Amino acid sequence: MQIIARIHTDFKEKFGIPRQSGLVHETRGVIVFEKSFRDPQALRGIEGYSHLWLLWQFSESHTDTWHATVRPPRLGGNRRMGVFATRSPFRPNPIGLSSVRLLEVRATEDRGHVLVVAGADLLDGTPIYDIKPYLPFTDSHPDAIAGFADGVLADGLRVVIPDDLAARIGTEHLPTVRALLQQDPRPSYQNDPTRIYGMSYADMAISFCVEGDTLTVTDVKA
Repeated sequence: MQIIARIHTDFKEKFGIPRQSGLVHETRGVIVFEKSFRDPQALRGIEGYSHLWLLWQFSESHTDTWHATVRPPRLGGNRRMGVFATRSPFRPNPIGLSSVRLLEVRATEDRGHVLVVAGADLLDGTPIYDIKPYLPFTDSHPDAIAGFADGVLADGLRVVIPDDLAARIGTEHLPTVRALLQQDPRPSYQNDPTRIYGMSYADMAISFCVEGDTLTVTDVKA
């Protein structure tokens, strides 16, 4: 197995990353190929696809052992499910799978041809093993059943960002930050309205608290 590329995103730590690809369409990533894979011929025809599959490594979830069951955060972290019935990063082989939208194939002087994608759920610098086109006629299954994950996702939190803190975030990042916070980054088993949580995004430290279905940003530091 060879690393063919790495993706660069605004996610510097795991906390706050969307739990699945495509949940937050506003996120952006740039896929930069390793030098030995920068032949533009390898990308011939890729611009004709709207979406791609990424096969990547859970580079921050190394473990020498594996467990048959895990505790999915969306089930409150208290119920155990079979590892192969989940998308937990703690697997026998630390391989991730994400579907992203291809925005642009961009030629650069110093990094060769790069891929600009949206909807990524990958940590900055994540190694990528392979890229494959998404084929809607075989990869999309509208009648699929989602098992215990069906119906787990809530409608999303109401996000309140005071004007002065919104100005610190800036117009470039504000829609993405708001969409990320709507997904509720907290573990499902934590529900303390007095607790201040912190999320890192795009070199900003964003603090927030949650009471009921409302998340309020309390501080932003660059």
